[in-house]
Amino acid sequence: MKSKLLLSAALLAFPTAATAAEAESDDSRTIIVTGKADGYFAENSVTATKTDTPLIDVPQTISVVTRERLDDQAQHSIADVLRYVPGTTIGQGEGNRDQITLRGQNTTADFFLDGVRDDVQYYRGLYNIERIEVLKGPFALIFGRGGSGGIINRVQKTPSAEALAIGGSASVNTFGAWDVTADINAPISGNAAFRLNANYESLDNHRDFFEGERYAINPYFAVNLGQWQLGLSYEYVNDDRVTDRGVPSIATAAGQPNRPITGYRDTFIGVPGVNRAGLEAHIVKARLDGELAENLNWSTTLLYGDYDKYYTNVFANGAATGQTGTVALSSYTDPTTRQNFIAQSNLVWDVNFGSIGNKILLGLEYGDQDSTNQRRNGTLSSSTLNLANIVYPTVTFGALARNTESDVQFFSAYAQDQISFGAHVDLVVGLRYDRFEIKGTDLVGTPRPFARTDEKVSPRVGLILKPRDNISVYGSYSRSFLPRSGDQFLTMSATQQNLAPERFTNYEVGAKWDIRPDLNVTLALFQLDRTNATTPDPNNVTATINVGETRTKGVELALTGRITPNWQVSGGYTYQDAQLRGNGFVRLAQVPKHQFALWNRYDFNSSVGAGIGVIHQSSQFAAIRTSATTTRLPAFTRVDAALFFKANERIEFQVNVENLLDESYFSDAHNNNNITPGAPINARFTARVKF
Repeated sequence: MKSKLLLSAALLAFPTAATAAEAESDDSRTIIVTGKADGYFAENSVTATKTDTPLIDVPQTISVVTRERLDDQAQHSIADVLRYVPGTTIGQGEGNRDQITLRGQNTTADFFLDGVRDDVQYYRGLYNIERIEVLKGPFALIFGRGGSGGIINRVQKTPSAEALAIGGSASVNTFGAWDVTADINAPISGNAAFRLNANYESLDNHRDFFEGERYAINPYFAVNLGQWQLGLSYEYVNDDRVTDRGVPSIATAAGQPNRPITGYRDTFIGVPGVNRAGLEAHIVKARLDGELAENLNWSTTLLYGDYDKYYTNVFANGAATGQTGTVALSSYTDPTTRQNFIAQSNLVWDVNFGSIGNKILLGLEYGDQDSTNQRRNGTLSSSTLNLANIVYPTVTFGALARNTESDVQFFSAYAQDQISFGAHVDLVVGLRYDRFEIKGTDLVGTPRPFARTDEKVSPRVGLILKPRDNISVYGSYSRSFLPRSGDQFLTMSATQQNLAPERFTNYEVGAKWDIRPDLNVTLALFQLDRTNATTPDPNNVTATINVGETRTKGVELALTGRITPNWQVSGGYTYQDAQLRGNGFVRLAQVPKHQFALWNRYDFNSSVGAGIGVIHQSSQFAAIRTSATTTRLPAFTRVDAALFFKANERIEFQVNVENLLDESYFSDAHNNNNITPGAPINARFTARVKF
């Protein structure tokens, strides 16, 4: 670890280290710009194309959640955010990590920070985040491997030399959870600034025995060196919480899907004091960008992350035998370490060839990711839990069942051209070359080395027709791949070493209309094909099964912005049909056919406002449906509300009520028998100050 820290420090000090492309600033006192937004409406994205491009000119589906909306909805986690982004579903993540499904593709790794890979399994905070960008469809051209159904990119808050600004917030909810945050931006000179974001959360919810805490701090220094801008950021994260994997299923009528057991909304299925997850992370990021010549810009990012994580589970490993029957239990403990070193560099050239405009992107990316992972299975004093008379067993953990170390090195080179044929026709074309090499050793028993190298070329083509400046109609084709080591590359079996990577191919047509400069509507029709597909085995938590080819087809409609000067909305509807090709009985996991979400904020005057939100999700299978009894989560509709009061220019108060109508529902799942009951009605009170 010391050698990597020294290497990182050396590269951070060297002015050719790397950063994700960001928008140029019209204000020289703003050190680093992260995108333009008006309320809930975002005008542009630098993530989708790695160039500063208006969203209306990007030929793909993008949902942007601005800081204002994060605050209005009192969102504290990625799960909170994505519940209001149709087309995405939240996985339980075994109670220890973010896990999502995009367009039928489940992932724990397709997360990014300022366009740089952030693939460790943990819960990501929002205290230092300016916006969340959800890109849907395979995006290997921009992000490399993965990106199968889409990606989640967090855009970090950055320093400004404009003025001293001190802000903070404190909140508490009716379960007893509370948090405090601080955000301090301090100009050092006209060309340099320092920003400090910090957060502490005491965790609690409706579930028995659940508790925990998370704290993080993120100092960020930036300086304007004339034509160059440099930023140095360090984040420390510490997260410790109870691992909660929810409740099991129970059989219904013969030959019908199992359903989540009811009547145990608060009941903890595990062992108090044993179920625990912890993370300690150090994340160092450097950014350097500037102008090499007129219309020729270079941007770079370097990221080093050191992550030390463990989680220990006792969980339901089968369906309940009856409403007051027994539940089979299983257990294991699983520590993981990861060191990520990623360098990314982009060159953007704006040039005209005659009447044809070109925005040419050339990029390189290099990464080295070292991982260790162990697993010890537990022995329980009782292998079942009696629901009629709960007595929690004791558990001891035995010899190593898994002990692996692996090293991934990847190199990528990519090129893209955004071509403008006058004012009405744009073409986006690009190719990416990826070389992905994994080497590792399974150390249990006789050491077994494993290795594989994949080299892939990923294309992207998009055509945009603009009959008017504020309307675009587009079609796009893109492709991605996932190596057989999976999205965490901890091990590979001898069989997996001989299998080609999974391939993802996306076709999309759509339209975008900026009704006004602050109001946008989008429509997209898409088809995502996955070949050489595998999925977690619903009957074996440590195995995968081959399922052949899958297809997800769908339609997505979204509306974002201001209906009136006082009324903001953000919402959408998605229809998805995700199944095994040639066998419609086999349905993909955690893909409801219908999703609808709409959030509104209305300001009655300059001091008082109100919010109302609705989430509807049709039924979905907890795991891939391979049998008639695969567990089905029922449909639900949840209503949320908020009240806002601005005492003066410095002090604001708000109250957010989740599940206003006290709906009983199941919010997410990990598999057939690890299902999370949704929270009952609860309120969060927040106070914000700024100077």
